Amino acid sequence: MSKQKEIDDRFKKFGTVSFTAITKVNDFVGYLEEGKLAGTVCKDCGLKFFPPRADCYKCLGSNMEWFEITGTGRLVTYSKLQYAPSGFEGDLPYSIALLDFGDFKVFGRLSPDLKEEEVKIGMELKPKVVTLPNGQYSYVFERA
Repeated sequence: MSKQKEIDDRFKKFGTVSFTAITKVNDFVGYLEEGKLAGTVCKDCGLKFFPPRADCYKCLGSNMEWFEITGTGRLVTYSKLQYAPSGFEGDLPYSIALLDFGDFKVFGRLSPDLKEEEVKIGMELKPKVVTLPNGQYSYVFERA
């Protein structure tokens, strides 16, 4: 009798609409379930990745490990969306942003609790893991 391999499809729990259930970085969702946002770092060359990657494009290695994204990042840019891709129409309007943590950057949404007039380039924000109304996991950036 052959043993059937179990499929790790945890990634289907990420985001408002999950476009893929299977990826090499399913542990990303495990960290979200623990209330942590995580990226990967190449153990060979030290390059950090967010979104997490299983393979390093710099040295072409696969010797990766997870690191928790903590502390604050500086707002590099943001954009308020009035139109959204399929599956995200009910979220409109919302703002997407890029935070600089020094040796890596993180892309995500601004917290809906941030008022538009409060948002300034260069301000410090921190990531916060959230559970969406549909039970999926995501993260937002909030005031530090």
